[in-house]
Amino acid sequence: MSDISHIGIAVEDLEKAIETWSLLLGCPPAHTEEVTAQKVKVAMFAAKDDPDSGHIELLAGIDDNSPITKFIAKRGQGLHHLAILVDDVEKKLTEMKAKGYRLIDETPKIGAGGKKIAFVHPASTGGVLLELQER
Repeated sequence: MSDISHIGIAVEDLEKAIETWSLLLGCPPAHTEEVTAQKVKVAMFAAKDDPDSGHIELLAGIDDNSPITKFIAKRGQGLHHLAILVDDVEKKLTEMKAKGYRLIDETPKIGAGGKKIAFVHPASTGGVLLELQER
């Protein structure tokens, strides 16, 4: 069984969202970074008992062409994606494609934390944007 890496939440104002989630969780984010290739700034709140799973990721677009900026314009702030940890992203993409899943990414790319990731279209996963993240 795969673990849940994180839940991605799209926000307009990252600093305000960090303030809110820090208050709710009782701790600051474990790290923040800008992922230029993905056109996002992220803040990751780590689970206290597992360094690889159970995190909350806040995402804010860095320009008008960011997928997060476009998502918020269309749907508003809120749940953006669910990330699942897998041992081999390429292998999982191949398996899913063979079974007819609609992939957003045919090949992995590098996401926050330098992790190898790929997205699966929500039309194939019951309306949830799914991120596959390599352990």
